[in-house]
Amino acid sequence: MQVKFGTDGWRAIIAKEYTYDNLKLAALASARYFLGHPNKSKGVCIGYDTRFMSKEFAEYTAEVFSSQGLMVFLSDSFVSTPAVSLYTKSKQLAGGIVITASHNPAIYNGFKVKASYGGPAHPEVIAEIENILPEIDPFTEIAADKKLIELTNMKSFYVNYLKNSIDLPLIQDSRIKIAHNAMFGAGQDIITSLFDESMLSCYHCSINPGFGGINPEPMPQYIGEFIEFFKEVEPDVAIINDGDADRIGMLDENGSFVDSHKLFAIILKDLVEEKHQTGEVAKTFALTDVIDKICLKHHLTMHELQVGFKHVSKLMTTNDILIGGEESGGIGITAFLPERDGIYTGLLILEMMTRRNKTLSELVQELYDEYGFFCYNRLDLHVSDSKKQAIIDRASTGNLENIAGYKILKFNNLDGYKYHFEGGWMLIRPSGTEPVLRLYCEADSREKVDKVLAFAAKLA
Repeated sequence: MQVKFGTDGWRAIIAKEYTYDNLKLAALASARYFLGHPNKSKGVCIGYDTRFMSKEFAEYTAEVFSSQGLMVFLSDSFVSTPAVSLYTKSKQLAGGIVITASHNPAIYNGFKVKASYGGPAHPEVIAEIENILPEIDPFTEIAADKKLIELTNMKSFYVNYLKNSIDLPLIQDSRIKIAHNAMFGAGQDIITSLFDESMLSCYHCSINPGFGGINPEPMPQYIGEFIEFFKEVEPDVAIINDGDADRIGMLDENGSFVDSHKLFAIILKDLVEEKHQTGEVAKTFALTDVIDKICLKHHLTMHELQVGFKHVSKLMTTNDILIGGEESGGIGITAFLPERDGIYTGLLILEMMTRRNKTLSELVQELYDEYGFFCYNRLDLHVSDSKKQAIIDRASTGNLENIAGYKILKFNNLDGYKYHFEGGWMLIRPSGTEPVLRLYCEADSREKVDKVLAFAAKLA
């Protein structure tokens, strides 16, 4: 079986495992699941990103679904993943599909399953679809029912929802200057529809299925040229989104990268201290320990979960979760949607900056002043499966004597292998979406982070 669901849906290399034949299997198995859903009569929706063949793959998926008698709302253009989730929830559909490989390299495409509540399908749902896969006849003839396929403007639906969820007049009146790096992804038309040209500088807001030779992921190693652009146009802040716009990174007014660890903490502080909201907090295993400290200060229940936003999203639908997020740029506010959303998160930060008359660097400094300086970085190692397994086996014992000379205080294997040491932590875990070993570190100095990651790389 060539279809295997990972951390966030099925992803594979185009023309290798990601073929029409395998897409048919994934679509038929998903269709059978949706046909058993209480909302099956309302149908499903399908969106797609800017990747090579995404539109064609989405159209074929719609044909497969319609052949099984499902009503299909097919996006009339590329659209962000959160827009599909929002449409699924608002129209109370049985579910949704996004043809996207998110932040993966350009040779990949993918198949994300969205649940009726407007977020990633729970792990049990993915397991159920996977259990259906072996029962699917690969020679099933597809006879599309065109009457069941309706082209839909999901992008406008999403933009209108944003306008009612963010204080856009406040941001517009501030005349704050914004740079947006869409990384050639599906978020490129959204921010431009919210602000006039005098406030906005766009970068990589065009179609390029090769993504300019980089991974469309909002991380420092992929935004070097954008930082040079930022310095030329001199905006006050930048929003950077990944290929399907569910993740975010930002630049402050100095062009310094602000990762999702800090953005999550800044938003959590604002929700609790400025907006006086309460609730529980969900974070994945690789997210900053500062979240623990904020929750402790404000007596908030905090849940630490496995990597993958589907685990966060599940809790957002079962518990009173205020905010949930992950290390890789995904942050979700339950009141908006039980889904990560890079554009909504960026707008929330802009609203906060203008409401409090603070720069992004000043909001970050507030964190440092209260909780101490913290720094984070991640290394992705492309290694063979055999070597990857050998590294994991060594890390899994928890028997390392020290981490780069720092005394080990605690070992945790919730998802991968995490060593807490004096002033920080190191995590080693395999990627759930590509053949990569990820090395993570957070510490109280940049020098310590660099030293620990060099140690981890040498270990690997």
